[in-house]
Amino acid sequence: MTEKQTILGRITQLAKANINSLLDRAEDPAKLIDQLIRDYTNNIAEAEDAVAQTIGNLRLAQQDHADDVSAASSWGQKAAAASAKADELRASGDVTGADKFDNLAKVALGKQIAAEDEATTAEPLIASQSDVVEKLKAGLSSSKVKLEELKTKRDSLVARQKNAQAQSQLHDALGSINVLDPTSEISRFEDKVRREEARVAGEQELAASSIDAQFEELDRSGANLEVEARLAALKKGTAPSL
Repeated sequence: MTEKQTILGRITQLAKANINSLLDRAEDPAKLIDQLIRDYTNNIAEAEDAVAQTIGNLRLAQQDHADDVSAASSWGQKAAAASAKADELRASGDVTGADKFDNLAKVALGKQIAAEDEATTAEPLIASQSDVVEKLKAGLSSSKVKLEELKTKRDSLVARQKNAQAQSQLHDALGSINVLDPTSEISRFEDKVRREEARVAGEQELAASSIDAQFEELDRSGANLEVEARLAALKKGTAPSL
């Protein structure tokens, strides 16, 4: 696994894990989104530290490379100066002095070659590390943009969730109203009133029938009295003549 994958992979894995958790436990999205933001922020901070260390190591390698290049140049100049001095001494007949400076030039050239080898060996590693650093920086920048987008969307997502809950509650309330239809209760009350009215009307009708019967009985009683009176008059011989 590359260094880039190790550092940024933690952010990606965390984000996926928390997004799945958010989907699985969506009963309280506000808290879950807030936790996701905190975790994402913390992991970006950790990744920033790791990237900073990687950049620091790259800068050290670049400085070492620059020092090697500078050393190679410096040792080359010293080798050239020693060689020139040896030529000068040899021209003047000082062979021993000339050999001494030629040997010094050889030492300087060996140092130059070693410094050049160090610089050459480091160049592909520095180039690779530079590419990793640029990708890490781009990945961090993208993660920060996504974090800001999540923060921006947080209130909108929570508002939408609350609105959905309100709509659900309204729907349930309307459903309850439909189940408890007030018109059906009024109809039942109306039927009860009608039955009561019919009962009263029946009692009134029954009472009226009773009064009529009493008057009829009174009428019959009056007729009987008249018959009795006439019978008594006949017996006394005082019956009225026709």
